[in-house]
Amino acid sequence: MLNLISVPRNNSELLTLEEFLKLPETEPASEYINGVIIQKPMPQGEHSTLQGDLVSALNGTLKPPKVGRAYPELRCTFGGISIVPDVSVFQWGRIPRRADGRVENTFNIAPDWTIEILSPKQTRKKVINNILHCLNHGTKMGWLLDSDKSNIFVYDTDKSVEIFEAADVVVPVPEFAEAVQLTIGEIFDWLKA
Repeated sequence: MLNLISVPRNNSELLTLEEFLKLPETEPASEYINGVIIQKPMPQGEHSTLQGDLVSALNGTLKPPKVGRAYPELRCTFGGISIVPDVSVFQWGRIPRRADGRVENTFNIAPDWTIEILSPKQTRKKVINNILHCLNHGTKMGWLLDSDKSNIFVYDTDKSVEIFEAADVVVPVPEFAEAVQLTIGEIFDWLKA
């Protein structure tokens, strides 16, 4: 079930992206899609476990050689919408930075790899639409983890989708992240640790 947030308006116009970005952040995060504000569901145990361990595993492999960096719950604003993927991975050279080299607070670009973890109160359609929007704006790959079924849907740049569910299968990753070698079993075994 989607949590729609109502913003009082004096007329029948939809809320603009600029107006949305001026609003205070919500907890959990809200996303702006086609003039509507949709609040994400509060992460629960399985979701938080997968998200935290995935960010750690990706950063453990990609960050030391400065290939890329994974961010949990990072607001990404591009292509007329503002979304907060569960995990956004950026190639090192694409991470927005200030003049002094520090990471910017605002990311107005699509991630290179977007990862979503399906929550019980979240619709698959909404999450898939976010992944497809990312792919339409330069994202190299999207993952959708379904912990109930212990499988991962992998979306490629041509919008093709493959489902991976065998425990010993290494899940495909974008070319820049080829050093990441995670199996389905390894990922979903994090829920037992």
